[in-house]
Amino acid sequence: VGKQAASFQEEDSEGLNLGITGHTYVAESGKVIASGKFSVYNEHFETLVCLSFNPQSTLVATGSMDTTAKLWNIQNGEEVCTLRGHSGEVISLSFNTSGDRIITGSFDHTVVVWDADTGRKVHILIGHCAEISSALFNWDCSLILTGSMDKTCMLWDATNGKCVATLTGHDDEILDSCFDYTGKLIATASADGTARIFSAATRKCIAKLEGHEGEISKISFNPQGNRLLTGSSDKTARIWDAQTGQCLQVLEGHTDEIFSCTFNYKGNIVITGSKDNTCRIWR
Repeated sequence: VGKQAASFQEEDSEGLNLGITGHTYVAESGKVIASGKFSVYNEHFETLVCLSFNPQSTLVATGSMDTTAKLWNIQNGEEVCTLRGHSGEVISLSFNTSGDRIITGSFDHTVVVWDADTGRKVHILIGHCAEISSALFNWDCSLILTGSMDKTCMLWDATNGKCVATLTGHDDEILDSCFDYTGKLIATASADGTARIFSAATRKCIAKLEGHEGEISKISFNPQGNRLLTGSSDKTARIWDAQTGQCLQVLEGHTDEIFSCTFNYKGNIVITGSKDNTCRIWR
């Protein structure tokens, strides 16, 4: 990883007034090979902020500034249910690996665990004192990790909804957080320009990642768990050693903030998305 292999750019963008527009690209060339729209029958009243597919690819969940989340049947585009209960916009949502639970994080400072089959509330996670920025399960669905603008991350027991640990150390808002695939490591990204790696077992910080010249908006592990990827407002992405916190590569080329980045399933390719209206693939 390190050399740019392709760049995707969208010249014209359609609004979300009828649904979710998507394009399929060839990873080698960056060319569009298919384009389509997932239409919905009953829209949100405000802007869509986030979406997530369930592991079975039968449902897609959407979160909105209208304070609700909705579940949609992928085959026919029909609404399955509306998840109501937040008083602020839904900024993050994620299914567990079995697909029977979904969590929503909101600007109302709370996270709600829902039964994905019935739309019923299972737990309300109350503890953060500012807006939620991220919320996700670990791989075995035993823990929930939440990140907040209050500069902390919290770990919750997914079974009873109780907080088991608070991860501190950042000097500014937490903008993203994640588990590695084993659930043994936790990574946090902050507006203070640093990222941190914590042990999920001891809840101790084991590495601090420094080098970006702007806030870090996205962070993710590779599937092997030995590398971390960060995207920043300084227009660069960085690859780090997850054990030592050493920066291994700086990916430069975007002309505006990077707001999304991830590894492929093999961990040998990185894709970055930027406010410069391009996505780039790095090998």
